[in-house]
Amino acid sequence: MTTTHPPLASIATIGQHEGQTVTLRGWLYNMRESGKLLFPIFRDGTGTIQGIVPKAAVPPEVFDRVKSLTQESSVIVTARVRADKRAPSGYELDVEDLQIVQLVSEADPFPITPKEHGVDFLMEHRHLWMRTPRQSAILRIRATIMRAAQEYFDTNGFVRTDPPILTPAACEGTSTLFELDYFGDPAYLTQSGQLYIESTALALGKVYSFGPTFRAEKSKTRRHLTEFWMIEPEIAWLELDGLMDLAEAFITHIVSRVLELHQADLKVLGRDTSKLEAIKAPFPRISYDEAHALLDEAYKAGKLEHPHQYGDDFGSPDETYISSQFDKPVMVHRYPAAFKAFYMQPDPKDATKALCVDVLAPEGYGEIIGGSQRIDSYDLLKSRIEEHNLPLAAFEWYLDLRRYGSVPHAGFGMGIERVVGWLCNLDHVRETIPFARTLNRIYP
Repeated sequence: MTTTHPPLASIATIGQHEGQTVTLRGWLYNMRESGKLLFPIFRDGTGTIQGIVPKAAVPPEVFDRVKSLTQESSVIVTARVRADKRAPSGYELDVEDLQIVQLVSEADPFPITPKEHGVDFLMEHRHLWMRTPRQSAILRIRATIMRAAQEYFDTNGFVRTDPPILTPAACEGTSTLFELDYFGDPAYLTQSGQLYIESTALALGKVYSFGPTFRAEKSKTRRHLTEFWMIEPEIAWLELDGLMDLAEAFITHIVSRVLELHQADLKVLGRDTSKLEAIKAPFPRISYDEAHALLDEAYKAGKLEHPHQYGDDFGSPDETYISSQFDKPVMVHRYPAAFKAFYMQPDPKDATKALCVDVLAPEGYGEIIGGSQRIDSYDLLKSRIEEHNLPLAAFEWYLDLRRYGSVPHAGFGMGIERVVGWLCNLDHVRETIPFARTLNRIYP
């Protein structure tokens, strides 16, 4: 005699088993009771689903086991899948049996309940907070954004080349470096992989890197992390207009994947998907001068508290206003070279401007991509390094790229967490990554 066990199912694919008895492995998220009816809500990492346990329909010991469950107790459930249009997932489980793997003690209950908690409390318990439906939905969407980003480059002829995390010099300015001792010599955690993948682009044509980056910014804004993930393509024989075309196609691919795969998660987050469905090429492109004019008009009309000074970079309120004028990401190009990175190619029509672009997400989410055409002249790059008081010896290898077969080339960096925040419509970047590292937080 052989015993046939019900097939193992996940909540995400439960609809494939309608009318069947399945096995579900997961945890109790919440429980409601109504007389002789129990309504346990289970989660399994792919979603949540409600079970129904009428006292008369199951053996007494099964009913008692379900009734004894505490939040986040781990269980193995045997249940029949039933379609129900009223249910958030479209299905419910008629529970037939339940085995307890670990019962959370009532004396030491799971600390995060469905009630409201303060942000500091939740961040102290981030390792547990991520089990809640909202946080789980965000992390699933994050994973798809990262996969879609790689997918775009992998299927369009790019080669992934990973730069070092430990570097001997700055890439984005010396004020935001994390310094450490490297066997007696100073070294730094990388701010960007860009300089290194410029070399691999000149070897392989089209490349990208994907990994953690670090900025020691003493910022407490809702948009800043000290450790974040960045994907950076670099392309030989590419100029600014082609770079903007690439960024446009790249972003639309990511948004389409999230819409395709995460309707249920976006619903959990209360996301207005019509705003994401509008993200299609072409994107508006405006110059720094045009963006400044927008801000100037807004200040004069009383829409901005402070005027924008021409020649300054845009602050968060400026980016928020500019992006609010468009229902798609807006590409702002040709910023003043004076406050941009040393490696950016000057505009041949106006050397005071850099051939660069920032892509600002709509709905006030600010910059999600920053990129530029790179200086390809040895003499100009050398003079820029000196102007920025950077150690020339640390950049000799970077100058070599202009000594031997230099060509026009360009690239950008996209911070994953900024994109997660935008697509999930989050108020703060701390929810976009499993364990946020901010100015005042390195625990857990």
